[in-house]
Amino acid sequence: MKPRLVIMLKEPVAGRVKTRLGRDIGMTASAWWFRHQSAALIRRLQNPRWETWLAVAPDIALHSRCWPAHLPRMAQGRGDLGVRMAGILRSTKAPVLLIGGDIPAITAPDIAHAFRLLQRHDLVFGPATDGGFWLVGARRRPPKSLFQDVRWSSPHTLNDSIKSTNGALIGYAATMADIDTQADLKRWMARKPTF
Repeated sequence: MKPRLVIMLKEPVAGRVKTRLGRDIGMTASAWWFRHQSAALIRRLQNPRWETWLAVAPDIALHSRCWPAHLPRMAQGRGDLGVRMAGILRSTKAPVLLIGGDIPAITAPDIAHAFRLLQRHDLVFGPATDGGFWLVGARRRPPKSLFQDVRWSSPHTLNDSIKSTNGALIGYAATMADIDTQADLKRWMARKPTF
């Protein structure tokens, strides 16, 4: 069974995706950015060494034409972010990595490195510069306590998540930045990214 990379995506509708960024640059502009950023990310990360799946929200967007039709999809389902992520991590017996669509620096070698970490660890996290994480992965089904009592969208998110693992052996991928605000976007654009 091949390892699985799952990319969590929201349908790129103005006012429903990247709303913190939208408050800075406008909801239409932030939805446009997310649509093009996530499309570039999907293209970059498809690789024959792993299956690439899309976990989409809302569930009714499962058949949306926004994303490549050839990739398998699953609905994120209900619940807070932790409930949805834990459900995705438990959706397969294969090693699984889960990322969001708003981290423009991710490359296929980053994903390959995280899968190598899972060969020696129960869980892997990719720390984010804001105190959260851009990647989480599990070698096998994670503990039921995973993501309980996590303060989401805070500087405590990663530490709270680690505490919820019940002492699992954890590996760490590189630290990266996601794009939540105009300042984040400006820092990224100063690096002259290419989609």
